[in-house]
Amino acid sequence: MQLSVITDEISQDFEHALDVMLEYDVRAAELRGLWNVNIGDLTEPMAVRAKEALKARDMKVSCLSTPIFKCDLFTDSSEAKGPLHLATARGMEEQQELLMRCIRWAHWFDTPLLRIFTFWRQGVVTPEIEKRIAEALKGIIPIAEKEGVILALENEHACFIGTGEETRHLVSQLQSPALQVCWDAGNAFFAGERPYPDGFHAVKPWLKHIHIKDAYRNANGKPLWCVVGEGEIDYVGQFAELKEMNYTGYLSLETHYIPDGGTSEAGSRACLAAMKRMTKD
Repeated sequence: MQLSVITDEISQDFEHALDVMLEYDVRAAELRGLWNVNIGDLTEPMAVRAKEALKARDMKVSCLSTPIFKCDLFTDSSEAKGPLHLATARGMEEQQELLMRCIRWAHWFDTPLLRIFTFWRQGVVTPEIEKRIAEALKGIIPIAEKEGVILALENEHACFIGTGEETRHLVSQLQSPALQVCWDAGNAFFAGERPYPDGFHAVKPWLKHIHIKDAYRNANGKPLWCVVGEGEIDYVGQFAELKEMNYTGYLSLETHYIPDGGTSEAGSRACLAAMKRMTKD
């Protein structure tokens, strides 16, 4: 297992985020927001600056956290119906162009992984909706295969496919090495699933990348983010199984937790320290 961090969970100041990561000996960065610009809207000068910052610190990129298919499944509306993390809202017709932009940066940053989604959730996932999502994926999988990149489909509770079981049911129909899974236990928890072992075991055959964030439910049953290891997600069990299966991919921190009166950097620091302890051999 290798540790990584989605840098904008620490700071939009990319260089500062990298320096914080180095304090914890984490040398792989997942890119989403850099200097208040989403990876899908990155400019060439910014890409050059980011690459120089990584090279100066002997760091690499684990994955691009793109906003691909964070859009409406039924119309070409560009209305945002969930978190975009600074990305420009785009409709369905703009997704292939966005994919090509992100593939360009994947090659630039020398990473094969592009995180993707499954459209804004609007009601329950019916067989017809699942079929439409599958058809959309079939439209971009050949591009990924040709370009030598891997689409890491993330279970996201704001999108149609939010649990491990929903993810399994979808990806099992699409047999391509260019489509794998970015497993997010925190999102599965928010979607009402028991992340480990249930959701984890559902996606295990396609596991390519892992996001780490922890959560618990308060007295009213509302899910809230917290320090990794202090919530209701069984990360002890998940990390132990990952070690047993010799998982060689990344555990990428996506904190989301901000302590009362604190900052996202403070939350990330607390989670990084906890991750280091929990994954220590």
